[in-house]
Amino acid sequence: GGGTLDWRGLAEQLVPYVAGMGFTHVELMPIMEHPFGGSWGYQPLGQFAPSARYGSPADFAGFVDACHRAGVGVILDWVPAHFPTDAHGLARFDGTPLYEHGDPREGFHQDWNTAIYNLGRREVSGFMLASALWWLEAFHVDGLRVDAVASMLYRDYSRKHGEWVPNVHGGRENLESVAFLRQMNAVVAERCPGAITVAEESTSWPGVSAPVADGGLGFSYKWNMGWMHDSLQYVERDPAYRGWHHDELTFSLVYAFSERFVLPISHDEVVHGKGSLLGKMPGDAWRKLATLRAYLAFLWTHPGKKLLFMGCELAQPTEWNHDGELPWHLLDSPEHAGVQALVRALNELYAAEPALHAGDADPAGFAWIVGDDRANSVFVWSRHGRAGDPPVVVALNMTPEPRHGYRIGLPAAGRWNVALNSDAATFGGSGAGQVGEVVAEPTPSHGLPASAALALPPLGCLVLRHQGTTVS
Repeated sequence: GGGTLDWRGLAEQLVPYVAGMGFTHVELMPIMEHPFGGSWGYQPLGQFAPSARYGSPADFAGFVDACHRAGVGVILDWVPAHFPTDAHGLARFDGTPLYEHGDPREGFHQDWNTAIYNLGRREVSGFMLASALWWLEAFHVDGLRVDAVASMLYRDYSRKHGEWVPNVHGGRENLESVAFLRQMNAVVAERCPGAITVAEESTSWPGVSAPVADGGLGFSYKWNMGWMHDSLQYVERDPAYRGWHHDELTFSLVYAFSERFVLPISHDEVVHGKGSLLGKMPGDAWRKLATLRAYLAFLWTHPGKKLLFMGCELAQPTEWNHDGELPWHLLDSPEHAGVQALVRALNELYAAEPALHAGDADPAGFAWIVGDDRANSVFVWSRHGRAGDPPVVVALNMTPEPRHGYRIGLPAAGRWNVALNSDAATFGGSGAGQVGEVVAEPTPSHGLPASAALALPPLGCLVLRHQGTTVS
């Protein structure tokens, strides 16, 4: 039917789809009541009200329950960084700057044309803290992703000299926001055990996901904007030039364990002229689709939690349009259905293999095997879970040339099987590269005790799982 689905329609249609695809959570862009639909909720006014656009508060509660019955968690985007200045909102609520700072150098965001909460006022920080708890306690959502944290942390965020007011020590840090975020995370941890909080924070502020007791901000996770920027910049390049930019894919591992990270492919990457994920990829249709599949496999096998914007699993060719629906008709074509099948397979593999998720925030969970093969744009690494979990090895070839007899070191001898090949025919690929089983010879290579020669698919990714040793 036409029109936007309401909460009841989403419970019937979205929930089984998400669960069937193997996703563990849905993250909703802000559903708090907001005056302008084109802000996608990022300029909210009613911090306690689910938007009437989609039904009643009871309908929203029913949607959350439907998600939970299907084993799907719900994360809400929540915006304590700013609010719009509409006359019916909070701005100059009683004729004075009650919720916001009076001085525009502190109380107005030029980027968004919005007002900034005066979180140094106990009443205002209490109001926002109550909102955070309201969604978690009244609606039983599983987490909050806090938008635009960087704009809260720095008093000079996006401001020129003379356009901002220093803190009491003369510095640029926003001490009131820091105190608020720490208090929020501490109270959420105490009152809502198991709930997660995620920071969208684009700078290198230290300890975003470190505990409050250790001087951190206390978030459960931080969005890894650096990984997103570098890796997308890499895949957008013509394969002929990737060798000169090899470190755009390897650099994220230098700091991968400094925070607990989410790897985000979010709405920000597929709007405002940036094109779709598929549209960013260079080359003809075959190369675009192969590169997208390889990139998705890279995302799922890189340390960190995964976030994928809706429609990316369909290999949507056009930029996201918030006034239209997703192009579901694409699934009639095998190559788009193949990308969707790959995402489902990646979710199943990620859940089934502790090596891919147990050590996400632990340096011992990752090791480079081949990190410096610029000439071939090949990357090989191993992932490790707890003691006794079989290791997983990932080989990524980011050129359109198949590589035959490419020898890699392996952390154990014996049988390895190809758990996933992003170029498999099932996923709309050419069916090239290694299939079935690989037997690792006891020939040392790359500083490891065993090795095997592999056939690497073009613009493809292989995931190998250790099956145990062979007895001859």
